[in-house]
Amino acid sequence: MATVELTFSALPAHVRTARLVATAIARRTGVEESLLDEVRLAVGEACSRAVEAHRAHCPGEPIRIELRDDSGRFEVTVSDQAPSDEIKQEQPLDLGMLSDSFMSGFGIAVIEGLADDVEVFPTPKGTNIRMSWPAAART
Repeated sequence: MATVELTFSALPAHVRTARLVATAIARRTGVEESLLDEVRLAVGEACSRAVEAHRAHCPGEPIRIELRDDSGRFEVTVSDQAPSDEIKQEQPLDLGMLSDSFMSGFGIAVIEGLADDVEVFPTPKGTNIRMSWPAAART
């Protein structure tokens, strides 16, 4: 399993770089060409949400992205350090149970529509959004 980690400051200009890196790694991992736009858009939405949260709560802290090739899946986790008042637990949420303000204000619904599998982990110390898509090993 290969892992790439990327951190960037909470500036909107860095979201484009994160999208480009994620798309390039998805392509190398074997994600189908027809899914690469979904990867790019979902990663961009998750990173934009994290930038917005950081600029409001902790502008000096970096945003972290982890990209992994794991058992036939391309997985991206975007982690912010902005506190979440939504739910104080460290386990995946049922996305249908999130409040309308959390869903609409942060684009989680958009991400859910773009990624094959989505898990959201809000905690008092930040939010992790894990997204994945099917990938085939390149030969």
